[in-house]
Amino acid sequence: MLAFSLLSPVYGQQQPFTFNNLHQLQQDFEDLQFGLFTHFALPTYTIEDWSDPEMPPSAFNAPKLDCKQWAKAAKSAHMTYGCLSVKHHNGFCLWNTKTTDYSVMSSPQRRDVVREYCDAFHKAGLKVMFHFSILDTHHKLRRHHITPELVEMTKEQLRELLTNYGEVTAIMFDGWEAPWGRISYEDVSFPEIYSLIKSIQPNCLVIDMNSHKYPREALFYSDIKFYEQGAGQKIDAESNRLPAMACLPLQRTWFWKESMPTDKLRDVHEIVDDNLIPYNKAHCSFVLNAAPNRDGLIDDNALDALKEIGRLWKKGETYPLPECDVPIVGRNLALNRPSESSWGWDTNIMDLANDDNFSSAWYPQPSVAEPFWEVTLDGEQAFNQIVITEPKVGPMQAYRIEYFSKGRWHTLYEGPVVGTTRVHQHHFPAVSGSRLRITSTKHDGSPAIAEFGVYAPLP
Repeated sequence: MLAFSLLSPVYGQQQPFTFNNLHQLQQDFEDLQFGLFTHFALPTYTIEDWSDPEMPPSAFNAPKLDCKQWAKAAKSAHMTYGCLSVKHHNGFCLWNTKTTDYSVMSSPQRRDVVREYCDAFHKAGLKVMFHFSILDTHHKLRRHHITPELVEMTKEQLRELLTNYGEVTAIMFDGWEAPWGRISYEDVSFPEIYSLIKSIQPNCLVIDMNSHKYPREALFYSDIKFYEQGAGQKIDAESNRLPAMACLPLQRTWFWKESMPTDKLRDVHEIVDDNLIPYNKAHCSFVLNAAPNRDGLIDDNALDALKEIGRLWKKGETYPLPECDVPIVGRNLALNRPSESSWGWDTNIMDLANDDNFSSAWYPQPSVAEPFWEVTLDGEQAFNQIVITEPKVGPMQAYRIEYFSKGRWHTLYEGPVVGTTRVHQHHFPAVSGSRLRITSTKHDGSPAIAEFGVYAPLP
């Protein structure tokens, strides 16, 4: 297992983070079952959910802001946690940050909303989570504009949030690897951010809302598998065995709009019977967004809906989470690196096995008895995890993995495929090599590789 110890400024003592205790944190998360999502920022004062990146902080003014009302509303629905969108895609910060003046402290109120939120929810006995956008259109942290200074700004903002506001159960990231955000895990290093969070609050779970492009059988770049149902992402409640989270808005959009006090809201029976109950049984926590209005209060119709949900449902039985592999969170050293293989089948050439596209694959020519695929890294590099993803379960039954170091090949693994899904994970003490090769030694039909990932240890 992977493990490292880091100094935590929150608790002032050495806080060991190890994947060995992650399963219990995931179980505790799933046992929470139901939470309140809150989008409240500059888009509250516009007709769109994505506000103008140059919209002035002076537009943010909520004279009746009352986070205690939000917490009370969550309790009325028997929710156990809240998640506040502390920085949405326009980069406006809801806390007293030293990194930028594009924040609530430049608004007419000069009130630290995150402070009031955390105080209210913690006092009510509710866990606290943050929703944080990596994409930042105001500060131009977006594709082709990313600089080391902007990445450091992001890290410092996370340090502030994790150091100054008490226990944070999870951070939900948005905008990473999204088709509309197009910021890769390389552009803003996911391993560095992941390690930073664990160094400050080791028990804080890291959730990437946009990792849906990766196979549902494994935790790629996330401690919890996320499903944004409004974007067409739907959990399979019958087959899911991973810790998961799904979201929906109670109102028609994530941020408050003028028609919402009289709008028809999402049906409470749909929320309870079609989402909350079946998802909890499937190891999936459900988070429901209820957007506060421009005064800083949740509208009466939304309050009534939350109370009705509380009448129909209350937290009950919890369900043991199956054991699962640790998250895949390191840097993928094989991504888009030069590759070679035995004879490929038609257009399904070797380059398709490490292009970060899980819908394409390298298929060897069927007449090859023991087909191989090989990747050349950028020099001799350390790695401690290999993940092989097949297009489907079944064809490959056994394989051999080798790495090239100091002038010769070393066998890393030889035997049957690992695991029962199409994703096969190998964890081991770090070794160094410049090339890796996989050879299918036994197969039934045509073996294939959708992706072959080689992951570096966390920084």
